Amino acid sequence: MIQPDAPSSADVPTNAETTTAAWRAAGERGDAEAAAACLAEDAVAISPLTAAFRFTGRDQVREMLIAATAVFSDLRYHTEVGDEHTRALFLTGRAGREQFEEAQLLRFDAHGRITELTLFGRPLPALTRVMGDIGPLLLRRQGRPGLARVVQAATAPLALLTRVGERRLVPLADPNRVRR
Repeated sequence: MIQPDAPSSADVPTNAETTTAAWRAAGERGDAEAAAACLAEDAVAISPLTAAFRFTGRDQVREMLIAATAVFSDLRYHTEVGDEHTRALFLTGRAGREQFEEAQLLRFDAHGRITELTLFGRPLPALTRVMGDIGPLLLRRQGRPGLARVVQAATAPLALLTRVGERRLVPLADPNRVRR
């Protein structure tokens, strides 16, 4: 007996709520492929690390998600607000030893697929850690290992300075700190 072809993910009816639930579950599992399945073909990702370029199209965003899942761990979404057109998600996680918080602004097409993903993160030491890890991973996946080494070497001092500054200098500006 011939079985009918199973519908592709693009054929399955969806909406922002079901897409968001799938997106969150994929993020918490570290499943870049499942996250990419939530994207529209023409999706755009806007990085918190650079304004120099955007990741355009499902394939480029998928590559960014693969690199991110290699760097991030312990993702836990805790807050979600929005509607069928736009949602904001908030989560915590780790990049190496650095804890971070991220906000994700998701925009959806008429089929409930993510068309735009804008990322915001804090604190600065975590962002510089992410920059130093994700950039080289992406470059290696693009077949540019030499440039990956240059980017890794260039971002290492920035990551070190922000980590030391966060732990040693920033506490000196704490308005609740007792002055001696």
